[in-house]
Amino acid sequence: MSGRRLTGQLGGMHARVRLVAIALGLCACAAATASTIACAAPQHDRGLTITATPHQILAGEGVLIYGQLRGPAAARQTIDLYHRVDPAGHFSLIGATKTDPTGFYEFVREGNVLTNRSWFVRGPGGAHSRTVRERVSALVSLTALQTSADTAEPVTFTGSVTPAHRSQPVLLQVEGGSLGSGWRTIETLATDGESHFTATHRWLQPGDYLVRARFPRDARNAASVSDPTTVSIEQKNRPDFTIASSAPTIAEGQSVTISGVLDAAGAPKAMTSVTLYGSTPGEPPAALATTTTAADGSYSFAQTPVRNEVFQVRTSLAPARMTANLYEGVQDVLTIAASSSTSTVGGTDTISGIVEPDHAGDEITLQRMGADGGWHDVRVGIVTAASTYLFSYAFGHSGTVSLRARIDRDPGNIGGASAPVSIAVSGVPPLSTLPPA
Repeated sequence: MSGRRLTGQLGGMHARVRLVAIALGLCACAAATASTIACAAPQHDRGLTITATPHQILAGEGVLIYGQLRGPAAARQTIDLYHRVDPAGHFSLIGATKTDPTGFYEFVREGNVLTNRSWFVRGPGGAHSRTVRERVSALVSLTALQTSADTAEPVTFTGSVTPAHRSQPVLLQVEGGSLGSGWRTIETLATDGESHFTATHRWLQPGDYLVRARFPRDARNAASVSDPTTVSIEQKNRPDFTIASSAPTIAEGQSVTISGVLDAAGAPKAMTSVTLYGSTPGEPPAALATTTTAADGSYSFAQTPVRNEVFQVRTSLAPARMTANLYEGVQDVLTIAASSSTSTVGGTDTISGIVEPDHAGDEITLQRMGADGGWHDVRVGIVTAASTYLFSYAFGHSGTVSLRARIDRDPGNIGGASAPVSIAVSGVPPLSTLPPA
C-alpha cells in the first residue's frame, strides 16, 4: 500500500473520529438537564442586546441586567437569563421575563451576587445575546486592637473576608511611614475555618503607619483591600522628661496639646524654661514656642500643625535635656457632594469634592459602605490640578447607598476620608430611558 493511500485512509478515520466526538458532546449537552443548563455561552447576534450595571460590584450588591429584543415581533416575548458562577464550567437558567411593548427587558439581582460570574440571555427564534462579565470584590475588614504603641511593642490586628474563603492567603500591608512610600507586605496570613484572620506586628521605627489587609484575587472574587487604619508608633518616653499628645492624629486645621513633666531624680523641676521644637518631613527641627514648667514640673504647648510633625521638648538653658521624639499625624480634609440625593436602579450620580491641603496629581478613592458595615474601595481617580476630584457612580439595586472619598498618605500628611454622603435609590425607571444596551 502506498504512503499516499495510507495517509488518505488515516485522514478519513481521523475526520470520522472528530465527527463522532462532536456528536457525543452534543448529546451529552442535551442530556444535562436541557431546560436549565447551557454547555457554553453561545455566539451572539445583534437582534438581542444585554448590559449589566454596574459591571464591577462589592459582594452582596445587586445588579441590573437589561437589554432589547429587536425586530417587528419584539413585544411580549419571553427572555431567559443564564449565568455561570466562577469557577463552574456551565451556564444555568436562573430567570425568565417578558419584553415590554418596545422589546426591552430587565432582571434585577437584588443583593445576592457574591462571586464573579457571567451573564447572557436567550430569546425567541434562537436569538441570543453576547456574554457579559461581572467582577465581584470580596469584603475585607481590618481592625487594630490598639491604634498607638511604643517601638517594639506588639500591635494586634483582626479581620475577615466575605464571602467565606477558608485557608486563603491575606496580606497585611503598610503604606509610607518612615520607611518610604508605596504599599508593601509586612505579614502573610491565612484565613481560618470561619474566614477570619489575626496578625501581630512590631515596628522598630517610630512614625504614623497606614495599614491595610489585601485579599489577592482568586477564581471566585476579584482582588480587594480593607479600609486602611492608622497606627501611631512612638519612641519610649524618658522617665525624667516625658512628652505626650492629646491626640496622636488630628485633622488638618485642628489643634493639639503637647504636654509632659520634667523632673530630676524623682523631684519635679519647677520654674524651668523649656522649648518646643518641631520638624516636618524634609525639614530640620525649628523652635516653635517656649514656656516655664509649673510647680509639679509639668508643661504644655498648644499647636495647630498642617503637616505631619515630629515634636521634641528641650530645656532652654544648660544643663541640656530633651524628651523623646513625638510623632503627630495630620489627616487630610476632604469635602464631598453628590449631584443628587436620589437616583434610580440603573441610574448614575456624580460625586465631587475638594482635598486640603493640595494633593494635585495624587490618587484618590471612592468608597462605598458594604453589606458588612465597613468601607470598601469602588472607584479610583486622580486629584485635579485644582485639588478637586470627580467620580461617576452607577446603582444596581434599590435602597440607601452611602459613599465617601478617601486619600492615602503622602510624605506630608497621613491621608483622610470625607464625611459620608447618602443617595436614596428607588426602583427601575422606564427601560427606554436607560442607556443603550
